[in-house]
This record gives sequence, structure tokens and C-alpha cells, in this order.
Amino acid sequence: MPRLTEISRADAHASVIPLYDALFGPDRDPVANPGTATGTPGDWWTVFAQVPDCLHHMVAGFQFYRDRGRKINPKLRELGQARAGFARGSQFVFSQHCKALRASGFSEEQIEAIPHWSATDLFAPAERAVLAYTDDLVLQGGRVADGTFAALREHLSEVEIIELTYITCTYELHATMTRALRLEFDNVPERIVEVPVPEGEQRDIDFFQNIDD
Repeated sequence: MPRLTEISRADAHASVIPLYDALFGPDRDPVANPGTATGTPGDWWTVFAQVPDCLHHMVAGFQFYRDRGRKINPKLRELGQARAGFARGSQFVFSQHCKALRASGFSEEQIEAIPHWSATDLFAPAERAVLAYTDDLVLQGGRVADGTFAALREHLSEVEIIELTYITCTYELHATMTRALRLEFDNVPERIVEVPVPEGEQRDIDFFQNIDD
């Protein structure tokens, strides 16, 4: 279960119903009968439906990046979105945009290499520049190295860079939110926890206590 309440079809604001119809099918309650065509539970939609104008604002973001007026190459855009999901540790964002990468024409070998892109020769120079820029946006918090930005400018116009930056950071936001609220494929327990010493075993504890002494 996600950390926050899901909104059933019966309780949803009227403006949310067309979104439910499009994602889950007409007359279907996505709380009682969850699941989307891409295999996600769909609770990203049902939780954010608590704040309809927030949900519509995010949907407008989808419309923005898919608009035919965008200058950024869709392949480069999807590359940034997928890498942002992986770098932020969101199974949901990464998984969804792997599918989009495939639809955009990336090979299975390239998609599998997204986690270790810098150690491969599978990506063209423009793609490598986008991946490096995405890492600086997400992993360095926007502290983009001059060399990274210079490489990006060799391949993208200023308008394309602005669009890429906005879209990539938007998907870092989505990745962060789904992890925080445990939505979709990010609805998992914290993995980094203490692993207890085996029962009856004291050697490691005694070792470190002796060092302290």
C-alpha cells in the first residue's frame, strides 16, 4: 500500500474522472480494481487525485514534453528521463522510460547499459553528453562541470538545452516523489538496514570493543 490514501472513482473530483477513464478504462474504480496497461498499479494517479490541481499540473508537464513544438530530439529527451530515474533510484521512473527508450529506437543492449553508460561505447557523442549532463543535474544537484556543458553545447542548441534541463529535472522530481510516497514500483521497504550478527556470534563485537579500549 502507498503511504497516503488513494481516491476511489466515487470520491474523485469531476475533473479527475477523464484521467481515470483514460488510464484505467471507463467506469472502472482504480482503487478497487488497480492496474494500468503498462503493468503499474496506478496509485501515482489515485494518490495525487487528493489534490486535483496538482495532478493536472503534472499532467500538463507530460503534455509539455510531448508537444510537437519541442526542439529537443525525443530520443535524447527519453535518455535523460531514464537516466534520471536510475540515478535517483526510482524503479518506477526508470522502468517506464526504458519502455519509452525502446519505442524511440534504442537497442536492448543500450537500455541495459544505462546504469553503466560511462563504461561502454554504445552511445553516440550527443547521447554521452546528455547522459553526463543528466548525472550532473541529478547526482551533483545541478553542479554541472564546464567540460560537461561544453560537450552538451557541441550537440544541442540553447533552446534544446533549456528543454532538456526542464524535462530531466521534472523527472527527477517525479522519481523523488514516488520514492518518498512509496508509489507504483517504488512501494518497497527501505533496503539499507542493519543486518544482525548471527545468533551466538560475538567475535566482531568483541573485536571492535577491544580496538576502542
